[in-house]
Amino acid sequence: MVRTPEAFREKQGIDARVFQRVSEIDLRQRQVQGEDLKTGKTWREPFDQLLIATGAAPIRPPIPGIDARGIYELNTLQSGIEVRRAVDETNPRHAVIIGGGYIGLEMAENFIHRGIGVTIVEKTPQLMNTLDPDMAALLIKPLEEAGVKLHLNESLKAFEIAAGEVREVVTDQRRLSADLVLLGLGVRPNSALAQKAGIPLGETGGIRVTDRMETGVKGVWAAGNCAESFHRVSRRPFYVALGTVANKQGRVAGINIAGGRATFPGVVGTAMVKVFSLEAARTGLQEREIQGLGLSFGVAKIDAPTRARYYPGTGPMTVKILAEKGTGRLLGGQIVGKEGAAKRIDTLAVALHAGLTVGDLINLDLGYSPPFSGVWDPVQIAARQAASQV
Repeated sequence: MVRTPEAFREKQGIDARVFQRVSEIDLRQRQVQGEDLKTGKTWREPFDQLLIATGAAPIRPPIPGIDARGIYELNTLQSGIEVRRAVDETNPRHAVIIGGGYIGLEMAENFIHRGIGVTIVEKTPQLMNTLDPDMAALLIKPLEEAGVKLHLNESLKAFEIAAGEVREVVTDQRRLSADLVLLGLGVRPNSALAQKAGIPLGETGGIRVTDRMETGVKGVWAAGNCAESFHRVSRRPFYVALGTVANKQGRVAGINIAGGRATFPGVVGTAMVKVFSLEAARTGLQEREIQGLGLSFGVAKIDAPTRARYYPGTGPMTVKILAEKGTGRLLGGQIVGKEGAAKRIDTLAVALHAGLTVGDLINLDLGYSPPFSGVWDPVQIAARQAASQV
């Protein structure tokens, strides 16, 4: 871990307690109640200020056999250690991954590198539902070339168990042999403790907070994956479970709790993932989200090289930009391509934070050198095309 309880005590004078479970927040008495998981002893601790940072909980549908041995989640360091131990000790021949999101795709690559056969089952018609369908479709080829079997538009129904261990995954269309199953069905805010105490939740299910990370109860704060965010493009409440967002929110909450003044301005939904030979990244709104807001928009999608065309190691890249008609306001962007593609999403993320138009993007003074880009960066080429449509 980054810092041990001992380091907290010795360097900062912070009493950091592990193996403790908080079971109740008493707002009237301004106390929390908990239990020492090693001794079973219960305790109560008073507070002047309370920060709730309970994170996210993995989605576990009530499916027969889901608690059997050999079925894993991957949402904490400890769960990662357990999956690694299972691979090392049991030498599984085939893993079935339920869910084609970030965790599912990253684990598919790692299982393949360990010599394990991989099947992905995804209930929607596409991988990575944070991308538009046309961009997500670009990820299929590298997965299939690596030997990953894909079953899209297919729902999990049950697990076949023998002697307490998983043997098969049952979907609405087939039965799949499995020595190991990884659940990648996403997460939801772990906000039940706050809700039970009477702390208001937002429409996303996360704890509702101000831009200072304060909840609807004076002196009670929330930050990280248990808390709701604000989307700077849609101007609506938004939930995202990412370490980047959690760290920023935690910093803001800490400054304010200590008597300072800080605000968290919101997010634009930036994320990226590596899928074998390809990189995929996204920021802002997708087409379906823009349609849901009732906005009129234009779409520009271009293919370009990751470096100057004549430079060694150049690979293909697809850039998609979405902009509002009439104003030219940038609404979102997605990039899929070879090495060097994904981090270009940061240009679009900054533009979204700044409220730039696609016309503004065209004139940005971006860096140029043949090992990194052509004279016109692909993001700007896409912006030029988008500007002609809006």
